[in-house]
Amino acid sequence: QVQLVESGGGLVQAGGSLRLSCAASGRTFTINTMGWFRQAPGKERDFVAGILWSGGATYYADSVKGRFTISRDNAKNTVYLQMNSLKPEDAGLYYCAASLGYGGRNYGTYAYWGQGTQVTVSS
Repeated sequence: QVQLVESGGGLVQAGGSLRLSCAASGRTFTINTMGWFRQAPGKERDFVAGILWSGGATYYADSVKGRFTISRDNAKNTVYLQMNSLKPEDAGLYYCAASLGYGGRNYGTYAYWGQGTQVTVSS
């Protein structure tokens, strides 16, 4: 089992920045990919960014490329999402997720999820 706890959400003005954190515990040695997803009210859960736990290769949704950066600190078992130049459409509940294989962009391939942290962007 892997447990995930997100933090760092909040209210920010458009153009501002936030950094989300996701602390992993439990059988972290089994993790292959960590991902961030977001879900706005009434919408599907969308992929935002992913990172390979070993090696650190990253990949992003086109909508956030160049503005968001995913990173990890293996020693702390923590993944971060630095969000810059935030837009109102970036608002939503942000979830951290872990996959035991290659996670990709499909939320169905991620086995473990955090409880989510809310990001609100005012225009």
